[in-house]
Amino acid sequence: MPSGPPAASGRAGPARPPAPVRPAADRWRRGPWAQVWTLAAGLAALLVLAPVAALGVEALQGSGGLWPHLLAHVLPRALVDTGLLLAGVGVVVVVVGTGAAWLVAAYEFSGRRLLDWALLLPLAVPTYIAAYAYLDLLHPVGPVQSAIRALLGYARPRDLMLPDLRSLPGCILLLGFVLYPYVYLPTRALFLMQSASLVEAGRSLGAGPAAVFRRVALPLARPAIALGASLALLEALNDIGAAEFLGVRTLTVSIYDTWVNRSDLPGAAGLALVMLAACLGLIAVERAARRGRGYAGAAQRPRRMSRTPLAGPAALAALALGLLPVALGFLAPASYLAVEAWRRLHVAGLSGAILSEIASTLIYAGLATGVATALGFVVAAGPRLLGGRWRDLLLRCATLGYAVPGAILAIGLLPPLAALDGALDAASRALAGVSLAAMGLGTGAALVYAYVVRFLAVTVGSSEAGLARVPRSLGDAARVLGRGPAGALAQVHLPLTWPAVLGGALLVFVDCVKELPATLILRPLNVETLATHLYGEAARGTYEDGAVAALLIVAVGLLPVALLLRVSTPRA
Repeated sequence: MPSGPPAASGRAGPARPPAPVRPAADRWRRGPWAQVWTLAAGLAALLVLAPVAALGVEALQGSGGLWPHLLAHVLPRALVDTGLLLAGVGVVVVVVGTGAAWLVAAYEFSGRRLLDWALLLPLAVPTYIAAYAYLDLLHPVGPVQSAIRALLGYARPRDLMLPDLRSLPGCILLLGFVLYPYVYLPTRALFLMQSASLVEAGRSLGAGPAAVFRRVALPLARPAIALGASLALLEALNDIGAAEFLGVRTLTVSIYDTWVNRSDLPGAAGLALVMLAACLGLIAVERAARRGRGYAGAAQRPRRMSRTPLAGPAALAALALGLLPVALGFLAPASYLAVEAWRRLHVAGLSGAILSEIASTLIYAGLATGVATALGFVVAAGPRLLGGRWRDLLLRCATLGYAVPGAILAIGLLPPLAALDGALDAASRALAGVSLAAMGLGTGAALVYAYVVRFLAVTVGSSEAGLARVPRSLGDAARVLGRGPAGALAQVHLPLTWPAVLGGALLVFVDCVKELPATLILRPLNVETLATHLYGEAARGTYEDGAVAALLIVAVGLLPVALLLRVSTPRA
């Protein structure tokens, strides 16, 4: 018999078990890339939370009479106007958005396909541009009232004047017909996903079309309606141009006026805290409206609801009813801007000032888009590759900025950026005896910072959506082949998710071009963007001089609408 291995000399100790092989996933979680991701996510969360914390500190710096003054003279009107505005806009966007969604989802008529995508077009028009256009269109000596007087035989403007658009009802209607797509888009998608059996069951029980809509379709769509309405109201709360142009003293307008016209930073910070509480309240209401409500389908793919055909006068009425919000929210202001911009270009050409404003807009929006896209992809990929609940918590903190209006972010950034400039200047004087130029406040860095914080949630969300479509087995294969987190991201995940990442970057770029409150407060001295140029022209009443800038912003805003058209229609 073959002998075994020779025994070792001396007393034989117990055999040592082989050292355990640490799995690749565990090495990733404990390796240097985990620390790099944690640093990036922590930095993103700090960038978002720092302005909010600075608001509280700055609000405490005011005099003892600050809050009594705000409570007595500023907040009552601002809260009343803001509350009435949000209530009115909420009613308009829910009625128009839900009705339009049901119209294109439940009925078949000539022109429905055209109407299906045309109802998204108001998303391309920022609220302040719509107000800018309508103020000139509906002016007593503007084209609309002049045409009506000529038709009725009146010679002078005072003989016949329409109700003034500069009012709270005018602002409600204008914002409602521009922001309704936020409700239309998710509600339409949910209507299209509803099973035909649910609608047919209602009809078999004797319910007519109105009863089926009210008792079957509408309750199922409540989560989508609540989500869309909350987004529309956050946009209305963030608006500064339309409300100021139309004479509505909202919280955002009060914040800007307190800081710019009165140079009262503690007062503006106090108002910003009140506005932040209003934003959190809106989010809480939306979450409560959606809690416990959803739509559950069968395991098999459900048969889609069949559309009711319309013909003759009914089809014409449906088409006209669907085109009304499109005409008010997009066609009227866009047509006005196109005509006025053509007249301006025909008379004076493209000025050098507008060229520099285009360059400034593209530079700041492009820089912010690049930073937000890279940071958003890294932050979104961390929990998927590395796991951990606290990492997911950091990701959620990094995405809070989208719920914070631009005016709040701008006011919150002023104190820390001023303190940073002061500290750097003091250090430069102590070390080199030279005063250092501003590095944050008053420079383009502050504006890029605000853009990144405000819209980082968009790139994080799009990256998460793209990463969710990548099978985890591909990441496991990368681990087996010895790839680290950076290699897996660069060679596996990014090539498969780049369409979603690119879509998020496009949305951020357009949002940066349209952003007005943060740009007004944080832009460098003697620097104008398209949005601030338009705001200045509208404030001076020289509407025709801002038409070119407004038309360019609307043209850029059409890009995400085209993207939504590709992804929003469920495939048959």
